[in-house]
Amino acid sequence: MDIKVTIQGKEYVYPAGTPFGTIAADVQKDYAHDIVLVSADRRLRELEKRLNADCELVFYTTADAAGCQAYRRSLTMLLMKAVYKVAGHENVTRAQVQHSVSSGYYCTVEGSVTVDEEFLRAVKAKMLDYVGRKLPIKKTNVNTDKALRIFHEHKMYDKERLFRYRRASRVNLYSIGDFEDYYYGYMVPHTGYLKYFELYLYDEGFVLQFPTMAEPERVPPFAPQHKVFQVLKEATKWGDMLGISTVGDLNDCISRGGMQQLIMTQEALQERRIAEIASRIAADPGKKFIMIAGPSSSGKTTFSHRLSIQLSAAGLKPHPIAVDNYFVEREMTPKDEDGEYNFECLGAIDIELFNRQMCELLAGETVELPYFNFKTGRKEYNGHYMTLGKEDILVIEGIHCLNDALSHSLPKESKFRIYISALTQLNVDEHNRIPTTDGRLIR
Repeated sequence: MDIKVTIQGKEYVYPAGTPFGTIAADVQKDYAHDIVLVSADRRLRELEKRLNADCELVFYTTADAAGCQAYRRSLTMLLMKAVYKVAGHENVTRAQVQHSVSSGYYCTVEGSVTVDEEFLRAVKAKMLDYVGRKLPIKKTNVNTDKALRIFHEHKMYDKERLFRYRRASRVNLYSIGDFEDYYYGYMVPHTGYLKYFELYLYDEGFVLQFPTMAEPERVPPFAPQHKVFQVLKEATKWGDMLGISTVGDLNDCISRGGMQQLIMTQEALQERRIAEIASRIAADPGKKFIMIAGPSSSGKTTFSHRLSIQLSAAGLKPHPIAVDNYFVEREMTPKDEDGEYNFECLGAIDIELFNRQMCELLAGETVELPYFNFKTGRKEYNGHYMTLGKEDILVIEGIHCLNDALSHSLPKESKFRIYISALTQLNVDEHNRIPTTDGRLIR
């Protein structure tokens, strides 16, 4: 039976049962990058799936978000296969993807294994060998009990712990040759797609560096952000100290009735850190503006109020201020390429008013602060007057607070800068990360 498919407005005819990968190969010439996934009537599918009804197909390459994620996921599995092969399965207690760094994943290997340049060279060589052999990445649907046995035999205890709480009776496993693993999401068809990567020795482990979505055939230079890395490393230590490093660990804690204790401990750790920051600020009387930046839904407002409490405990008089109250009037707000108001660009802020009022406060003058009415799209003045005394300090939060262009008139020595973000410190298991952006979206 012949089936009609529509691709980019053109109609094609293929026999029923044709793999999507065959169709992808026929149209690959029309795409600048490797096709790795397909959407059939808006349902995302792997290329090994087969055609069974008339449909519209949309192909995704490594330059698309879904395709880029599939590439990274598949490359992570290839890395793990190579690590276990080079080190010897019996010598690996735990091979773990920890968190993002630069354009890749920071990974560690525990057991009787020395992670050094020689080890990484061997792992890379093995990965390139697998790439050249174009080994199929196969999906197998098994019952959950069998998956638990497989994870236990492979010493993937995080996955075993996770799947004890799985309600579904079956699960999809992936395999490359005799190496089996579980990954949350779709994969590329075979290892031949995974040509672009690099390994870098870093800290106590190494980094698997990926190409970017903007340049899928180029691996960017390794450029670690050391401060962010140290924060993530500290968060990992917190998790290890509490015995919570994966979702499976968290499920165990909840089932034992320990969630309340866990929350209280985490809150205590967080408050201790905030108190340390407040002490640093209080020790420098020249700091009058605490500038708090971070991406959307990272907790800037909550953090600014919690920091204010600790600053009060340190003998200061903090005043939280949201940069959002300095939005320009709605009709003056810049628009994006789709013609929608762009509230996140610097041009959406009345920079000159902000700088003038902050400088007046610093000079000891009394200022009436604005309040932005989001319903009317205009600033209002409701009698909120402020004068800075010796112990007064402003706690200012907004996504542009670390940008000198926002506070260009303020002396640098008067500013104390803080960047916060809801970074991922809990992974699904040892090989499946929860992206930070997903965490903020949930928040």
